[in-house]
Amino acid sequence: MATPATLPPPSILDEKLKKSGSPGKAGMILFAMMLAGGLIYIASQLWGDLSVVHNASVFPYLLLGLALLIALGFEFVNGFHDTANAVATCIYTHSLEPHVAVVYSGILNFTGVLLSSGAVAFSIISLLPVELILKVSKGAGFSMVFALLVAAILWNLATWYKGLPASSSHTMIGSILGVGVANQLMQGNSGTSGVDWEQVQKVFKALLISPLVGFFMAASIFFLFKLVARDPRLYKAPEGTAPPPFWIRCLLIFTCGGVSYFHGSNDGQKGMGLIMLILVGTVPTAYALNHAVGASQVQNFAVVSTQVADALDHYVKPGTVIQQAEPELEDFVSTKKYEPGVTLALRQIVTDIRNEAVEYKTLKDVPQEMQANVRNQMYLTSETLRLMAKHGGPAMSADDTKLIGKYKGLLDTSTKFIPTWVKVAVALALGMGTMIGWKRIVVTVGEKIGKTHLTYAQGASAEITAMITIWMADNLGLPVSTTHVLSSGIAGTMAANKSGLQMSTIRDIALAWVFTLPAAALLSGGLFWLFSTMAS
Repeated sequence: MATPATLPPPSILDEKLKKSGSPGKAGMILFAMMLAGGLIYIASQLWGDLSVVHNASVFPYLLLGLALLIALGFEFVNGFHDTANAVATCIYTHSLEPHVAVVYSGILNFTGVLLSSGAVAFSIISLLPVELILKVSKGAGFSMVFALLVAAILWNLATWYKGLPASSSHTMIGSILGVGVANQLMQGNSGTSGVDWEQVQKVFKALLISPLVGFFMAASIFFLFKLVARDPRLYKAPEGTAPPPFWIRCLLIFTCGGVSYFHGSNDGQKGMGLIMLILVGTVPTAYALNHAVGASQVQNFAVVSTQVADALDHYVKPGTVIQQAEPELEDFVSTKKYEPGVTLALRQIVTDIRNEAVEYKTLKDVPQEMQANVRNQMYLTSETLRLMAKHGGPAMSADDTKLIGKYKGLLDTSTKFIPTWVKVAVALALGMGTMIGWKRIVVTVGEKIGKTHLTYAQGASAEITAMITIWMADNLGLPVSTTHVLSSGIAGTMAANKSGLQMSTIRDIALAWVFTLPAAALLSGGLFWLFSTMAS
């Protein structure tokens, strides 16, 4: 007779869930009310924005709906893939019941997204090929956005299914690199020319260094706990389901909320920039330009534009001739090869944009058919100014550099903005993902990194580390991986306490960390080729 297969023993989390039961009707009603209120707000704002769009075809609206669904799907997967890390320590130290911790984390994530600055969103966007961003309303632009999002969702789902706390940040960066390289190869150029490697290095350094920071900072904080907090209960595994001492419980709940909030303010932005590209591509009349820029701001912009045009005159090489200004700048931002004609073309575009702004008085009054074109001119000018100093542009005086920085800021205000309803939509998707799919990653973080149960001091050390690290990255406008910071923080406390590490889990996390970037790049590059072929 065949021996029946033995089922794996239930996890500690399974036992806790049995005892705590369901979230209760009150919690479900509150969640449903929040969801309904958010959806009504999003629908009303979107309807108001689209009321200025006069398009006889229904196709752009169908494309908009599909693209938004996929983009918010990425944030939903990001929610249950990444945010579960924030609640693991709170649950395994019995500071909060699982369902309470997850709802609490979801609410703080929601708040973090709403109050985010948008700096991380546009640092992600700056990695994309500028020539594809300028074509975002055409087949190549849509192929880029869809390839990025679908590749990121597929890889995140695969690693979540295996219970691996892989990084959504790494996944998105890999997807962007894949599209950039594929775009250049499809045009017969060198694959590396499609990527701003200096910007990639800046972002990748943050992703590379943050786990090391997490490991050593958490270990140091744990040693500090041992020096200043002598209560022996802090360094023992929790007994039964008894909560921690009051003060450490408050600290654990606070840091759980802090990690959730800063995760929302950092990770939540990754989808925002892509959603804005979707909106610009499908309904440029409503979203190509920031309609909040009024008459007084346009007047100030015109004055600064005149000063910048005069300053650029000093750096135009005598005898320089160009055919057309925009193609000259597009070639520069694509190849990163500076020619003397770039400065002359830049001066001409600055003057053209100023004249258009003065003529229409406010950005909202720019004619529908001109909105996308004016945005492209502004975006192209801003990117040219960003890249000129790095790729052979003329050496400018300190005063001119300061003036051009001010001008670039005004351009970015006009094109790099995020409506509140987009933040609400991302916040809802991230919060829902947190509340629905959190369990798999929580078990890995709470039970499979160290060989012993997480102690109160270890949990607090890891959470404090994650909260500080993500907060610092958010202020610097850099994306970091909540997953890697917290996982490495827990590993650091286990090493500091000589508790031992489950090397099989560490190996799997490390392999996911190593393979995420190339796997996402290959996946997105292949999808970009497929979608571009279908669109042509």
